[in-house]
Amino acid sequence: MVIKTKLTELLGIKHPIVQGGMQYVGYAEMASAVSNAGALGMLTALTQPTPDALRAEIRRCRTMTKYPFGVNLTFLPAIVPPPYEEYAKAIIEEGVKVVETAGNNPGKYIKMFKAAGVIVLHKCTAVRHAISAHRLGVDVISMDGFECAGHPGEDDVTAVILLAKAAKKLNLPYIASGGFADGRGLAAALALGAEGINMGTRFMCTTEAPIHHNIKEAIVKADERSTALVFRPFRNTTRIFKNSVAVEVNKREENPKVVFEDVQELVSGARGKQVYTTGDPEFGVWTVGQVIGLIDDIPTCQDLVTRIVNDAESLIKERLNKMIVSESKL
Repeated sequence: MVIKTKLTELLGIKHPIVQGGMQYVGYAEMASAVSNAGALGMLTALTQPTPDALRAEIRRCRTMTKYPFGVNLTFLPAIVPPPYEEYAKAIIEEGVKVVETAGNNPGKYIKMFKAAGVIVLHKCTAVRHAISAHRLGVDVISMDGFECAGHPGEDDVTAVILLAKAAKKLNLPYIASGGFADGRGLAAALALGAEGINMGTRFMCTTEAPIHHNIKEAIVKADERSTALVFRPFRNTTRIFKNSVAVEVNKREENPKVVFEDVQELVSGARGKQVYTTGDPEFGVWTVGQVIGLIDDIPTCQDLVTRIVNDAESLIKERLNKMIVSESKL
């Protein structure tokens, strides 16, 4: 038995689970392992230093899986923006069939992808943004709750509220993102109207995730209180692992006159990348969601996906269905 949804039908995948596009994690090793498990793996475009490097990574991923996988392309504020159009062209020219977009002003690129017949998932932290993305032509919305790793937006609305409101307001399929790690989460997301779930932090803590084992152990040892929100004064809120660097950033941000330059050396991407390679969770900032409180092992992607789907099926059939009884039996 499998759980069949609009997402599985649209993407041609076995299970309604999508791997989040994670910076410095979304390499071919990660994406192919998730896709081989029957979910949708995601390469992270900007993890690659150039569009040509992304082309090579897409080709490498194809040697590691015969199943569908996608590419995440996130548009974020930058002093010197990456060559987004060249990354988009590389994705299209390499024949990728699914793209996850996120961030600011994606309209131009969504049009490029749709003109090339690419299925577009767009990540949103508010229903109003999802409605705007629908007008731009996206195929699926990923509703990203406040619990999520990375950028939760500035509204602080949790996934339960976002998903329930999306069911009332959206006329296209959506998936649930932020706070999902197990079968209970998948069953809950489906009950709230979603067609599947997106998981980032949970996939970081798998055997195949291309990060240092010490970081996976740090996730297992952590709980739901082990994250911090930084960059709130700059309206670019980001949820990260609560280490000594995060505490220092928050301390500096207490200054009402704080500017980004006051924390810049603490939050450099280079330091964050080295966390994953050296295995020192205190070396820099790295993103995780509150869902770390639900993670207590480091399985293979295959075992994780199978367990999530089986647990969700059991919950639906053996718990929820049994709650519906004839009034005559009350």
